[in-house]
Amino acid sequence: MMEPSHISCYDILQGEWVIGGQGRIVLERQEENQLDREQYAALATFRYELRRFLAFSEAVASAEGLPSQQHQALLAIAGHQSPEPPTVGTIAGRLLIAPHTAAELVSRMEKADLLTKSPSVHDRRFVELALTPKARNLLKRLTAAHLEELASLEPALAQALQRFGGNLS
Repeated sequence: MMEPSHISCYDILQGEWVIGGQGRIVLERQEENQLDREQYAALATFRYELRRFLAFSEAVASAEGLPSQQHQALLAIAGHQSPEPPTVGTIAGRLLIAPHTAAELVSRMEKADLLTKSPSVHDRRFVELALTPKARNLLKRLTAAHLEELASLEPALAQALQRFGGNLS
């Protein structure tokens, strides 16, 4: 901290120094890219709303008898946009899990009649994944509930982002 006598009003007005404290004046150098209280509050609110959505997602999937990770895998397969079919590697990448963990997940989902596996026509080392009709129906119901929830959360999420004042860097 610097002595107040060495700080000009110009420095304070330029945002190089901030004034604060409990009933006294304290001058501290404001670091570049330092978040202010409002930005921390906005980030905390945004993360809270995301956690609310994730909790909702887990509860709705669980009510359908589907573990959250399996729901995420179904979404990854249904939303896969590559010209090549989704593989175990696709699941690992989209769910941020290890390939062997994705292989175990895929095996459980195949046993639950949610996925079919077939050898890749281009490379026999890979297994291509597809949703079963049971999985498509389940995902349709879950997606409808999720879109409804997102619509209700949209104002809070948008407001939290707007509180950053367009300065997300």
